[in-house]
Amino acid sequence: MPTVQSDEQIIQALLGKPCPAQRRALAKAITLLESTRTDHRERADVLLNTILPHTGKSFRLGISGVPGVGKSTLIENLGLYLIKQGHRVAVLAIDPSSSLSGGSILGDKTRMELLSVNENAFIRPSPSSGTLGGVAERTREVMLLAEAAGHDVVIVETVGVGQSEIAVAGMTDLFMLLQLPNAGDDLQAIKKGVMEIADLIVINKADLDPNAATRAQAFITSSLRLMGFQGNPDHAAHHAEQWHPVVMQMSALLNQGVAQLWDEIARFQSLETKNGHLQTRRRQQATAWMWERIDSALKSNFKNHPGVQQLLPELSAAVNAGTIAPSVAARRLLDAMQTPDIR
Repeated sequence: MPTVQSDEQIIQALLGKPCPAQRRALAKAITLLESTRTDHRERADVLLNTILPHTGKSFRLGISGVPGVGKSTLIENLGLYLIKQGHRVAVLAIDPSSSLSGGSILGDKTRMELLSVNENAFIRPSPSSGTLGGVAERTREVMLLAEAAGHDVVIVETVGVGQSEIAVAGMTDLFMLLQLPNAGDDLQAIKKGVMEIADLIVINKADLDPNAATRAQAFITSSLRLMGFQGNPDHAAHHAEQWHPVVMQMSALLNQGVAQLWDEIARFQSLETKNGHLQTRRRQQATAWMWERIDSALKSNFKNHPGVQQLLPELSAAVNAGTIAPSVAARRLLDAMQTPDIR
């Protein structure tokens, strides 16, 4: 069959040597994964199982921060630095989708002009499509494809808005949070629960106001110690064999602190690999990934169930009119789905 042959060619090119054909195969495979067609999903499942033995050898780095904090600039300079060190870099940039039109600009490549044309880098912008957590639904699967293609550093750049950004920490080895030196939102970052799951906190654009950057670094460091996420090295409770969140300053625009940033990331990788936390983290992420896909499939099957589709217009109108409680309508719709068809 032509389709099977085409998929085999994609897999062969994907697992082959770095070349333009491999880049095209990777792009085609990602498009296949992101498709909502049932036949494409079946082909994508076969593709994923085939390339699975060739995955898991990269370092997965998640980056988040408010819009304008300099994520794209940092990723480009870090990516170029890593390529000079002999690495191959894949960047999965997640763009927010409009809640009104559902569209996305997908303009991250335009902000990474040098990195996007480098043969040892692959940049793929994807829409979040309303997915909570600021990451696209298929981001985990796309990471596996990038790893199979030989990229040993995979960077996931998230939307950077909302309190659900912590989802990226559930699919990467290290979660890095970017902060502005004088935004005055250090307390907000702590309140919304992002700071406590960050492995590395970077005060970017430190060149704009060095004094403010130093104050922010000291404030965040003391806050982490207060919450118990960062121990004082002088205290007995401080475990040298475990990673403690690090707060540092840099200026991505001036390319200052990029080498020091990668040194901290490499130290994290070495320490967490040695103590076994990295392997444990990935196993837990794989299990969580499975349950997320189950939740997504159940919701999709529920919406497509004939009984649910028949009752939905009537019950939705009743809920809008206030003649039936939303919880009662939900139970009736669930009762209509007596035999879930999970494929």
